[in-house]
Amino acid sequence: MKTKGDAVDPKRLVAEAYRIEGITEAECRSIFLDWALSLEALSTSEALAQLLAVYGGDESHPMTKVLTEGLSVPTTPRRRGGWRSRPRD
Repeated sequence: MKTKGDAVDPKRLVAEAYRIEGITEAECRSIFLDWALSLEALSTSEALAQLLAVYGGDESHPMTKVLTEGLSVPTTPRRRGGWRSRPRD
């Protein structure tokens, strides 16, 4: 029987991540991506804040670190090269 989640965790991916013993940060990042793609009703930052309110008490869990990083504002990407940065002859 598949348990249906709510608007914040529709597939209950985050809840299950916290139940898995020995889960790695890389596995949590993969779960986070799947969770973000399944999110429909709320903005991502609102949903992350709600998830951290529920699960964030376990600061040593890798999923808490991933959720906290998800709240940080991304920096503007810098150009690293490519065909446009090469001098033309």
